[in-house]
Amino acid sequence: MEAALENGKQLIILDRPNPNGWYIDGPVLDKKFKSFVGMQPVPVVYGMTIGEYALMIAGEGWLSSEKANRIYQSEADKQDNKKIITVIPCSHYDHSKKYVLPVNPSPNLKEMQSVYLYPSVCLFEGTILSEGRGTDKPFQVFGHPDLPKSLFSFTPEPNAGAKSGKCFFQTCYGWNLSGTVEDVLKKVDGKVQIKYLMEAYRLFPGKDSFFIKENFFQKSGNDILMKQITEGMDEKSIRKSWEPKLTAFKKIRKKYLLYKDFY
Repeated sequence: MEAALENGKQLIILDRPNPNGWYIDGPVLDKKFKSFVGMQPVPVVYGMTIGEYALMIAGEGWLSSEKANRIYQSEADKQDNKKIITVIPCSHYDHSKKYVLPVNPSPNLKEMQSVYLYPSVCLFEGTILSEGRGTDKPFQVFGHPDLPKSLFSFTPEPNAGAKSGKCFFQTCYGWNLSGTVEDVLKKVDGKVQIKYLMEAYRLFPGKDSFFIKENFFQKSGNDILMKQITEGMDEKSIRKSWEPKLTAFKKIRKKYLLYKDFY
């Protein structure tokens, strides 16, 4: 987008459905924790297609290039909002659809169950727990050798999608959320499920080593969630703390929607 704007080229986006475009949830990114993992002030799950998201980034002046932001805003004003970013929309799509991806987006997202669980289980990437890389159910199983041995067990090992990773060749104890797509959708329940992260922290013996150092967990968007969990805040209170920024985001989001919505 930045390159097109800076070089005076119109950008045409062939839109595509978002498999997690049917709900909005999670903490909203604090700009001081901007990284390649997350660049804009949006929640973990933002409920937009890539075309809608592009229109929002440009329209809100969220591009990284100040020059591109100025060009978009000035051209839009000068040409009476003539579109310099054109989105070719999808047919037969709305934000209630559970779109099934025809191609795996990643070697470790090889089933729709993993895609649906990813917004919740990817939070474990900021911890020392295995998020299932090196198993046949990445992002559906997660755990660590130091968790109670009464939990589900698995042993991650190198495979085509994960040559290296956490806890390889060690028996891990944790959770198995795999099942049918319908089973997994019930577990997701239209939310970023933080209960698994909270329970893993509660059961983990070495609390000081649970979260990876060097502020890695903050790449999830802020430094508040980690503090809330380590201080023992309950899930209801954590979710309530998200509400003001989620409400503000939903108002911004509505301006750029191209498809029927339910929020």
